Amino acid sequence: MTLNITLGDLLLISPLIVLFLVSLLPITAKVLRGNKEQHPTVTLVQGLIGLIVAAALLVIFGGAGKTAFYSSLIFDGVTQWMGLIALMSAAGAMVMMYENRATAGEQFSELIFLTLSSVIGMLVLASAVDLLTIFVGLELMSLPLYLMIGMSHEQKLSKEAALKYFVLGSFASAIFLYGIALVFGATGGVNILDLMESASVLMKSNKIFMFGIAFLTIGFCFKVSIAPMHAWTPDVYQGAPTPLTSFMATAVKVVSFAAFLRLIATKSLIGSQNLFDVLQWLAVITMIVGNVAAIIQNNFKRMLAYSSVAHSGYLLVGVITAGVSQSSAFAASSVIFYLFSYALMTLGCFALVSMMEKTEGSNIGIDELGGFAKNQPLLALCLTVFLLSLAGLPPTIGFFGKFYLFSSAMSEGLVWLGLWGVVNSVISVYYYLRPIVVMYMKEGDSDVADHSLYATTVTIVIAAIFIVGLGIVSGPIFQAVEKSLS
Repeated sequence: MTLNITLGDLLLISPLIVLFLVSLLPITAKVLRGNKEQHPTVTLVQGLIGLIVAAALLVIFGGAGKTAFYSSLIFDGVTQWMGLIALMSAAGAMVMMYENRATAGEQFSELIFLTLSSVIGMLVLASAVDLLTIFVGLELMSLPLYLMIGMSHEQKLSKEAALKYFVLGSFASAIFLYGIALVFGATGGVNILDLMESASVLMKSNKIFMFGIAFLTIGFCFKVSIAPMHAWTPDVYQGAPTPLTSFMATAVKVVSFAAFLRLIATKSLIGSQNLFDVLQWLAVITMIVGNVAAIIQNNFKRMLAYSSVAHSGYLLVGVITAGVSQSSAFAASSVIFYLFSYALMTLGCFALVSMMEKTEGSNIGIDELGGFAKNQPLLALCLTVFLLSLAGLPPTIGFFGKFYLFSSAMSEGLVWLGLWGVVNSVISVYYYLRPIVVMYMKEGDSDVADHSLYATTVTIVIAAIFIVGLGIVSGPIFQAVEKSLS
């Protein structure tokens, strides 16, 4: 077969090409300077410019539903929105890397190179509609992350986190690849677009196909921290440098859910009541496990890790709804909108944790936040906004994200799932309010590690403004997302 690559294909993947070329700049400069780092600010600016240009190209060429490279990639509304959220999350994480003690320093050029390489994998994953291309995107996203976590200046926890993430990530990838093999054996193809019309029928009539979809689903559940496949999350999130934890908790989760959404959108759940029931119970168990475990945590990062698990449960509700809805645009839009709000909130929380860390391996305890509101009133207010939004209280964007997510489930008859989501949101209020109470009500000397962390401070303030401002005007934003998917 002759491989014909058209100009249209190259234009569609132009964001990936730009990111690849820009990623080479800092390490090339380092080589030409005799293995001496260029100024970190220059490296950061190069990386941010690459992300901005990639975002602009994604807006220009994405969103029209065009396919590239023999329909292995599609550039529709899902690709555009999920890609933009991932790029935004990567930009915030890079700013944190620039000022965090565990990531700034001699290997900053390599770190930015690996970050941009991981983002390339994320954009592949967000746009892939071929199962093998999804696998390539997963690995291209994950391999740089394993290296980045291991490169931390902290010598114990980060190395343990890198090893756990690598071993369990490889295990999940192996399960996913086995699922691809089963689907190919049953159908002779691995393109999701080709499975759209036949998946629900094949789930009833072909056991090999059913097991293939089940293995693919398990692989995604590992990647997005669905209980009981979530055990790696708190250890890796706590052990990794905080900027990388932020990157994993936001960008990685966003694009993984994008690919998961595409798989479930084949309507395979309609053809298998058993898989449908299992996924519903997994969503409920994930919400409960995440929220209950978060209540008993004192380590701030570990609490946010279990919070992330609970939010995966909420998002799975939306994915299931999209999988059984006749017109999945509303449910898919609610997932995308929630991921956008979740990325903003989580990015802000981890940015504040990053600012408080005085050494590479320091652990921020919730009980140690006493006096932070007195010493840093603006940052304490921002953290309050982030936590209230994560809890889903109005008028923040987090409230409207949960409203759209759970109402989409209830509108499709999944009332019990929606109610479990509401109940768990109420449970989560306790541990989200706890840091706020300690900051404002308890005496102490909690403060930021360095008062010159201006870039991270700006990131935090912008995120807080967006959470409140976009919450107030959430209706038009949600309608824009829904229109791009319909």
